[in-house]
Amino acid sequence: MGNFFHEFKKFAVKGNMIDLAIGIIIGAAFNQIVDVLVKQIIMPPLGFLTAGVDLGDLKWVIADPDLAADGSVITPGIIIGYGKFIEAMMDFGIVALTLFVVIRFINSLKDQAEDEGNKVVPTPRDIQLLSEIRDEMKKFNNEPPAAPQREAA
Repeated sequence: MGNFFHEFKKFAVKGNMIDLAIGIIIGAAFNQIVDVLVKQIIMPPLGFLTAGVDLGDLKWVIADPDLAADGSVITPGIIIGYGKFIEAMMDFGIVALTLFVVIRFINSLKDQAEDEGNKVVPTPRDIQLLSEIRDEMKKFNNEPPAAPQREAA
């Protein structure tokens, strides 16, 4: 479990452009699903556990709104709706965790493809060429220098 959190921290701090692009695409695609998951599945039980309080409606009223006799609002007042922030944080957490799991899976497939010893997954052509260049350089560096050749007269 510690390795899982270590990988998540590494992912969250470093990342690259492909990870970012995947995150944007998956985040946009799952936005609606996660929104419904949080508002319709997670929040109702949490509201039940907090004596029926809907967490999305939690707010801190700094100044009450001023109302006219007919019910119209004269000044709107100052209200901080931190319940919506809690919902947004839960949305973010679910999307981030989903992205991490998907990217972790993709990275494991990429690692398998780049492993020269794994014959089940074909090695990409560029990795294969780089491996051949590396092997030739090792051979070249380990051979003793050749004696200079003289031109025939």
